[in-house]
Amino acid sequence: MKKVILSVAFLTLFIGVLFTSCVSNKKFMASEAKVDKLQKDNANSLNQLSDCNAQVKNLKDDKASLQNANASVENDLKVLSTESKMTIADQALRLKNLQKMIQSQRDVMSNLKNSIAEALLNYKADELSVYIKDGNVYVSLEEKLLFKSGSDKVNPQGKEALKSLARVLNLTKDITVNIEGHTDNIPIKTNLFEDNWDLSAARATSIVRILTKDYGVDPKSITASGRGQFHPVKPNDTAEGRAGNRRTEVILSPDLNELYKLLYQ
Repeated sequence: MKKVILSVAFLTLFIGVLFTSCVSNKKFMASEAKVDKLQKDNANSLNQLSDCNAQVKNLKDDKASLQNANASVENDLKVLSTESKMTIADQALRLKNLQKMIQSQRDVMSNLKNSIAEALLNYKADELSVYIKDGNVYVSLEEKLLFKSGSDKVNPQGKEALKSLARVLNLTKDITVNIEGHTDNIPIKTNLFEDNWDLSAARATSIVRILTKDYGVDPKSITASGRGQFHPVKPNDTAEGRAGNRRTEVILSPDLNELYKLLYQ
């Protein structure tokens, strides 16, 4: 009986020790897992802290760059403001001179238009007209005043009109003269002229020769061009309209060199 009791006691002690050992091992494993998790969390926290520090550094660098850029812009604005203040008086003077020059050119062209109109006063309205357009003086000479139909030879009456015009041109300085020939839209083809381009250019050239060779207009200031039927001033569907389109225009323009110099200096 005594042996039985001892055996039971020993068995109980062994089970207790074994149970205690299992519990301690489980707690150890749980603690070890907890430590491992804490180490991982700590590593993640360190990585996040490192990223935050890098972002803070980048923000500081960006702030410094922005401050430098702002300082540069402010400096440029100050320089620009100083330069603008320094040139306000010059700009005002330049504008005033420009306005005076433009008005002077207008006065010159207005006086030129009046002088030409007075010199050609004896001619009828259906033979020629004098007007200002786009700052230029136009003398529009009808075909019947200058030429026979299909011809580039200027008739005596036309030469007299050109002589009166040349007197005014020779007294006027600093202008350019462009002679433009125009026709109606009726096709032409002769032994002398291939088409309306040819006829209009030949008529303009004939007038240039008379003005320069016969009446002394400076050839350096004069140009001849033919524009055919492509710039009508009236509809070509009536005889009257076609007659109005068969014309030669003497276009007088002011010399704008001084104006350009003032604009782009």
